[in-house]
Amino acid sequence: MAHLLYLIRHGEQVDAEHGVEDGRLSPRGVRQAQAIAQRLSGVHFDHAWTSPLLRATETAAIMQQRLPAVEFEPSSLLLDCIPSGLEPDTPVGFQRFLKSVRPVDAEAGAAQMHDAAQHWLRPSRGDVNELLITHNFVIGWFVREVMQSPNWQWMSLNQANCGLTIIRRRTGKPPQLVVHNDLGHLPAEDRTGLPIPQPY
Repeated sequence: MAHLLYLIRHGEQVDAEHGVEDGRLSPRGVRQAQAIAQRLSGVHFDHAWTSPLLRATETAAIMQQRLPAVEFEPSSLLLDCIPSGLEPDTPVGFQRFLKSVRPVDAEAGAAQMHDAAQHWLRPSRGDVNELLITHNFVIGWFVREVMQSPNWQWMSLNQANCGLTIIRRRTGKPPQLVVHNDLGHLPAEDRTGLPIPQPY
């Protein structure tokens, strides 16, 4: 039995480096979405969801051209968020960023990700493949949850645009991280969204 959760970060957004909160994909973001769609073209997906933000829904729409049987459902549980706030064990290097986050926003993000984990990390009977198009911090939180790491760990788990992460859920056993941020489908020039270049 294989209950697999496929997590994809949206493609590169136009002007994201200038602080634009949401928007359409760049030409490179379009290529990234096409590449991950080709990579997953042999997978039968039972369910698919996307963040309602434009950069995610456009990624989903491009992927759907290659995966016509997949119908994406928007979910607010996949919105970009801050999954946790400043805590006593937060490393010094992450404290400056988290001090800038309003407590109400961190609380809302934590509640969102609690509900998301309850929804998607549950096991099910039979072979099930689910596809999620979402954001860097959200995927980082899912991976942190699977690894049972401290809450702040999501900040050190970066996903490239249209990188592939796969989580396996099993009845009676903890979830398993199968693949994290696989970029094999992306040429070096299309690997974006990480703190350092990934040419290999």
